[in-house]
Amino acid sequence: MTDRIRPLVGAHQTRRPLLSTVSGVASTKKDMIRWFDRSTSIDVITTKSFQVTPNPGNREPVICEVAPGDFGNSVGLRNPGMDVSLPELEKLRAEGLGKLLNVSVSASNVDDFVTLVKAFDHMADSIELNFSCPHAKAGFGASIGSDCAIAASYVKGIRQAYPEQKSALLVKLTPNVDDIASIARGCIDAGADGIVAINTVGPRLYTEKHSGEPILNNALGGKGGASGAWIKRKALECVSAIRREIGDGPLVIGMGGVQDADDVKAMIEAGADVVGIGSVFGTIRQQDWPGYLDALKRECGALFEGKEIAGDARRLISGVNRMEYTPHVITRLVEHTPEMLIMELDGSLDCHSGEFAFLFVPGLGEKPFSVAHNDPLTFLIRRRGFFTTSLFSLKVGDTVYVRGLYGKPLEASSSRNALLLAGGSGVAVLPSLCRMLEPSHAHVDVLVGTSASSVTGLDGKALFEDWFRQHADSYQAIADDGKVGRVLDHLAEHVEGKDDLKAYLVGPEKFMAIAAARLVELGLSRDDIFLSLERSTLCGIGLCGECVCGDRLTCQWGTFQNYGYIMDNARELLE
Repeated sequence: MTDRIRPLVGAHQTRRPLLSTVSGVASTKKDMIRWFDRSTSIDVITTKSFQVTPNPGNREPVICEVAPGDFGNSVGLRNPGMDVSLPELEKLRAEGLGKLLNVSVSASNVDDFVTLVKAFDHMADSIELNFSCPHAKAGFGASIGSDCAIAASYVKGIRQAYPEQKSALLVKLTPNVDDIASIARGCIDAGADGIVAINTVGPRLYTEKHSGEPILNNALGGKGGASGAWIKRKALECVSAIRREIGDGPLVIGMGGVQDADDVKAMIEAGADVVGIGSVFGTIRQQDWPGYLDALKRECGALFEGKEIAGDARRLISGVNRMEYTPHVITRLVEHTPEMLIMELDGSLDCHSGEFAFLFVPGLGEKPFSVAHNDPLTFLIRRRGFFTTSLFSLKVGDTVYVRGLYGKPLEASSSRNALLLAGGSGVAVLPSLCRMLEPSHAHVDVLVGTSASSVTGLDGKALFEDWFRQHADSYQAIADDGKVGRVLDHLAEHVEGKDDLKAYLVGPEKFMAIAAARLVELGLSRDDIFLSLERSTLCGIGLCGECVCGDRLTCQWGTFQNYGYIMDNARELLE
């Protein structure tokens, strides 16, 4: 055990409020680990569970919210594998990682666990063996941790194969057993330095309330682990039983349903040296996470001193189910081209630039999309993979489920001139930009680049051409005609001679990178260029950490970021 982690042992006796992120939530990407390290008072940062080889996990949906603060999940151990994750963590260490780093690993045999422990040992303060994932494939996760003899044999095998390990060896256990305390005792006796508990409860089946159909998409028929407020009582019972069984010596990281200072205090009193904070991050804006963690520590300390608290941490929790679906009926479908579908739904959505929504079809999956028009609610679907291809087979009258909005409206200062540039299906974002700019009375130029096959479609016109000609001051659609990005050759004529100009770019990241660099060459300030970074996201509420851009989650801060911020904080996205 490293000297850095040894002081944590026994913290439950001194009643020090020490906090940790939990595996698979928020601190899942290297940039988010860096952000937690530099911007929050968290004490231990836990990675997602890494495996020897990459694992694509389950198709979306993989996270659902049943009631405010009550979640179901079935990510399926999605991770990039050891060869990608190890260099990223080594880079973070080289930069000077200040907080304790707990690296979670997952495998289906002792040899692979040994490989992972050896690989991460030199840069981890502790390594967490995932013996607990309830929706992992056979041989992984809970199939190990549900049997005391198997769990103990894995720990013993790792210790024997790699006795020189310097980081602490922790075991994360599943609550879905009859006697978690005995399993914990078996792991400690076999050589583990501590226990992490609990992982999710279940698996359970979660159904969408309007259709009655399963939400999660996996081989278990939609079943997934339960996390959040509704497993708090079970978590406290398990942590208390574990501490009684193993005594005060081993480290215990306790988690499950922790939301406010009272919960942190209860978890410490149950025997946790460090308290894990997980699903509650999905109920709080990322902008408020630092203040929330500060309040947890401050208020928990006050409770132990017998003082009254104001409940500052609790007030930052939204109390609203942000993942609830609303059914919409398809009223119109237009195949603009074989690769591009315009889908109109009944009802409306008050979406602004920088925001997005998820489309969900039970049994097929879900993905995030920009809203092209609010009324009628219109989405532009580009054929990319299984889910988007499946949407092409829907018919007028079918029901699609929408959740959101996510992100944040773009707050751009007004200017006399505005250039709206889109590549490909990025054109779907431009109508909302036009609407956003209307109050400023800016002169709006719309410039769209597209492949030759999709310049014309319905009525021989480009996508939304009539709308742009009515709402923009100028409009031009330019086909690639064998040269990818030909539209960028026309930037100068839309920039030169125009002062007080701001540019808004939408499209593939490589396309935007080239466009932004050329605009700077033409005299625009980096801070007057805004790029729509529609990053991959699994949840939209901050839990998965997938949509990180620099130190910001776009599902929290909005998809639009200015070019200066991106180049200073997330340059690799444009390289």
